[in-house]
Amino acid sequence: MTDQPSDSDGPDESAFATLGNEAFVSLSTFRKTGEAVATAVWIARDGEALIVTTPQESGKIKRLRNNPRVEMRSCSRFGKVKEGALPVSGTAEILSAQASAGPLATVIPRKYGLEYRIIMAVERLRDRQKKPRVLLRITSAS
Repeated sequence: MTDQPSDSDGPDESAFATLGNEAFVSLSTFRKTGEAVATAVWIARDGEALIVTTPQESGKIKRLRNNPRVEMRSCSRFGKVKEGALPVSGTAEILSAQASAGPLATVIPRKYGLEYRIIMAVERLRDRQKKPRVLLRITSAS
């Protein structure tokens, strides 16, 4: 399977696939009240799915355990959503810790390269330990 959307993809599928090419995506997860909480994340494509990495104990993981629905929009490094960016819906699956050490774990480092390695090193130094990270596998809601 290629990383490019085919001509047969509908508009939602094309928008979903295109998000994997963005440098940053505003990922919204939902509280039990239905209130959206947005966070800027790195994102990469793996076939028809999108992959995100996040600390295992982050708020988004807690929210996803209650509701796997997500919305994504293209954004800046600091979470500013690009003008005219439309929300794209998806469903997130929290992958096991073993998946974070497997082949999927290379998707984001491969895309972001040295920048990813530097940020992860700074995170480890800042936290004085390596906090476990998990992967989110996001599929299109349509």
